[in-house]
Amino acid sequence: MEQRTLGKDGLTVSAEGLGCMGMTFGYGDADEAEAVATIHRALELGVTLLDSADMYGPFTNEALVGRAVRGRRDQVVLATKVGNEIDADGRLTGSLNNRPDYIKRAVEGSLARLGTDHLDLYYLHRIDPEVPVEESIGAMAELVAEGKVRHLGVSEASAATIRRAHAVHPLAAVQTEYSLFTRDVEINGVLDTVRELGIGFVAYSPLGRGFLTGGIRSTRDIPEGLDFRRISPRFTEDNLRRNLPVVDALSVLADRVGVSVTRLALAWVLSRGDDVVAIPGTKRRRYLEENVGALSVPLTAETIAEIDRIAPHGVTAGDRYPTQDMAQLEG
Repeated sequence: MEQRTLGKDGLTVSAEGLGCMGMTFGYGDADEAEAVATIHRALELGVTLLDSADMYGPFTNEALVGRAVRGRRDQVVLATKVGNEIDADGRLTGSLNNRPDYIKRAVEGSLARLGTDHLDLYYLHRIDPEVPVEESIGAMAELVAEGKVRHLGVSEASAATIRRAHAVHPLAAVQTEYSLFTRDVEINGVLDTVRELGIGFVAYSPLGRGFLTGGIRSTRDIPEGLDFRRISPRFTEDNLRRNLPVVDALSVLADRVGVSVTRLALAWVLSRGDDVVAIPGTKRRRYLEENVGALSVPLTAETIAEIDRIAPHGVTAGDRYPTQDMAQLEG
């Protein structure tokens, strides 16, 4: 497995990590046995970066990851997040909370659920406009000094906020959605800023929440139950019809290259630079193995140019999130 470095302080991770959210949250029914088997298979394949958050569940995702890595802690880089407020009864309030006292309470729960004495990478999940980011990162820097956290990051932050946060304590990573479905970071200054400052970039949803696998052609293909895509603007029937020509054209190109469209789309993200790490999410071993295969896909300049012609920035119909969630994104 190729290794890449996030930030200037030597956080080394596999070029492709594993997004664990869907194992317990956001993408239909959970299958704990298969999810744990998927994490174990990821470790066998050389995947080291496991990505979670306290809000996934809430709490159930960190607990599952903690059980899966018990006895294997030295094989993994554990990343989790804080900032979506969870009340005393363990329910998401729908609000952001980046207050220092909240962060310091939340980290203790994350450490306990993950079964570890330190987090390798701790992100502000969303930026709370009511709390100066300097105060939030300052509190997280104290956790670094205490040995509870090794490296810091922010998620879905603007270029200006990234600069402010990095000035308080060096950031190892900025995590933001990035794929052929979502190329905003290329034009809003985020990618340029992290490269200027020497911060690594972690791309979540690099397969466009499954759309770029070619397996979703109508809302009937979205699993029943609590699946985020049932409320996502990009997955309404009208927007799916408008977006399908893109994945169809990519599929034709993938056939010419001799790979699946899944591997083509992931390989494109991985080709963006040695400072870019992708964390495709899955809860099944067969999809994990398909995703890891993207690391062996060589992309020529001609293929990349054709991909850019098919899926330039702005080609996708529909917002990334429902209106209330879009309001919590800075980037």
